[in-house]
Amino acid sequence: MALKLYLVLSGAIFLLVAVFHLFRLVYGWSIVVGPHVVPFALSYVGFPASCAYCVWATWLLRATRGSRAVAA
Repeated sequence: MALKLYLVLSGAIFLLVAVFHLFRLVYGWSIVVGPHVVPFALSYVGFPASCAYCVWATWLLRATRGSRAVAA
């Protein structure tokens, strides 16, 4: 049960991060941390990476539903 909860939560968090990266790229949102501006290249890398982690978590969740193994 703990593994499934972890996969659901991590998949949802990575989906949320991917949506924010996509919105940042589409709407041109800038991120300023102190005196530094975060470059848009971070979102060009962060969007596909966070999408991949979300898909991976979903794939693992579906794989654990098919098995009868009990997570410790």
